[in-house]
Amino acid sequence: MSSTEISPLAPATSPSLPEIAGVRIATAQAAIRYKNRTDVLYVALAEGTEVAGVFTRSRCPSAPVDWCRDALKSGKGARALVVNSGNANAFTGLKGREAVALTADIAARAADCAPEAVMIASTGVIGEPLDARKFEGVLADCAGRAEGGAEAWAQAAQAIMTTDTFPKLATRRVEIDGVPVTINGIAKGAGMIAPDMATMLSFAFTDAALPQDVLQELLSAGTKTSFNCVTVDGDTSTSDTLLLFATGAAGNAAVTRADDPRLAGFRAALDDLLIELAQLVARDGEGANKLVTVKVEGAESDPSAHRIAMSIANSPLVKTAVAGEDANWGRVVMAVGKAGEPADRDRLAIWFGDVRVAVQGARDPDYSEEAASAVMRRPEITVRVDLGLGQGRARVWTCDLTKAYVAINGDYRS
Repeated sequence: MSSTEISPLAPATSPSLPEIAGVRIATAQAAIRYKNRTDVLYVALAEGTEVAGVFTRSRCPSAPVDWCRDALKSGKGARALVVNSGNANAFTGLKGREAVALTADIAARAADCAPEAVMIASTGVIGEPLDARKFEGVLADCAGRAEGGAEAWAQAAQAIMTTDTFPKLATRRVEIDGVPVTINGIAKGAGMIAPDMATMLSFAFTDAALPQDVLQELLSAGTKTSFNCVTVDGDTSTSDTLLLFATGAAGNAAVTRADDPRLAGFRAALDDLLIELAQLVARDGEGANKLVTVKVEGAESDPSAHRIAMSIANSPLVKTAVAGEDANWGRVVMAVGKAGEPADRDRLAIWFGDVRVAVQGARDPDYSEEAASAVMRRPEITVRVDLGLGQGRARVWTCDLTKAYVAINGDYRS
């Protein structure tokens, strides 16, 4: 269940998302796990909508993840999206596969399309069978009353929450060859977040006209600098799903390559939207009080810098030091050293915010405990590391690790 106490890192306001032609939304209560809670999102998509997806790399993926991967290969595009919260339909064996097939069949009848044109995502408890019969009547009703206004988008973001404390929405407006296009996105995720694509679900929608292969290339590239750069607890979900839908209603000129110069603005806007959603996930980390940006530079390569940054961001010792507002740069040194990447202790420099705490393999001669501690008291903190080896760099986002994280996850199934 979602917490009633909103994260102190939540944005002061949520954006009002505009309508996107070819996208209609409805939410419902199906008592998937809890009664009297909105737990179903249904999105109706115009004929001709293309879809791209990026999914968990877990070797134990959920039944919906398997379904979406196969549906993308079918090349039938997308006419509907069904998302439920409360039950992940993961580690459910044959029953799980039957449940997702029945869900697709029910949604296909509601959308008047082939089952393969239905995308499905589930989030919640792992290992419990999902009774897909609960979607009977519910999805047909959703299809009949779906709409596209700002309130519908807000309800969509709310419906997919589990332990999230606030809905996550973002929007961008850009042009493709002079034609205005819109991109809207929603996400959920607070715990079991570690990029390998997290229970992380995210869905982005645009009215741009883009072929599936271009859409896939843009999404895969954008994921590398957004959702693959956020971690809350180092645990990769069975259910991670990121889908991008393009209805084509904007009517922009045909584009056949992802590197077409006319897509430069769209690519930048999509990347920026995905980064915003990823940062919102970090801001809503279970029990989080502080948002932490980890920057690594001077590595031998960008991939090496990324692995070192993730080692720092995933370290329980680093994260608990941040929670305790302790400028313990020794824990950062530890995390760099254990990453298994090239590093030279005697070239290492570390900053908390704008305060350099270590340089050339030792404590900074001008180190000020007072100045470093002042940085650690901020709600948003940057940890920067320079390895002094090369030009590789990376940036990731995480949060602190507090007693509340233990409490939330100790009671998760109750």
